[in-house]
Amino acid sequence: METSLEKQPYESAKEYGGFWLRFAAYLIDSIIVGIPLTILSIVIFMIFFGTSDAFNMMISDPSYMEAEMTDAEALAFMGSYFAAVGVTVLVNLVIAVAYFAGLHASAWQGTVGKKLLGLKVTDLNGNRISFWRALGRYLAMAILSGIFLIGYIIAAFTEKKQALHDLIASTVVVKK
Repeated sequence: METSLEKQPYESAKEYGGFWLRFAAYLIDSIIVGIPLTILSIVIFMIFFGTSDAFNMMISDPSYMEAEMTDAEALAFMGSYFAAVGVTVLVNLVIAVAYFAGLHASAWQGTVGKKLLGLKVTDLNGNRISFWRALGRYLAMAILSGIFLIGYIIAAFTEKKQALHDLIASTVVVKK
């Protein structure tokens, strides 16, 4: 004899993670990732500017840039600045991808914030997602969902509470 649960498709038994619960999880993750990345970014800039005599002179005499800086010193300073920005962006991207995509594809099926709040990311059938799908989901989140926050707000109005990046990656966030 079949029970009523056996007759129901898997999707109807799912309880989806709502907008505010997902927002709280993302806030937790932002703190977990953001604080170390900020410290690391400061260290990277200190390393690049620690070798620049122009930076040391600017710290000791702010009028140095306007009056005494040579073209060669200005170019060296700008080179150090752009190198520091490039390295910082690359390191931040690698760590963010490793954290978000790696944890979403892991046995946890979610980041630390999602785990703490009892959420997990699955495909539409309830299965764990691959790293590549998790990477696409993260990139869609980072690039598209932040535009006017519309990508996130969509989650409050869709049937399965999917944000734009979930719709693109064919994923859902469910309560455990």
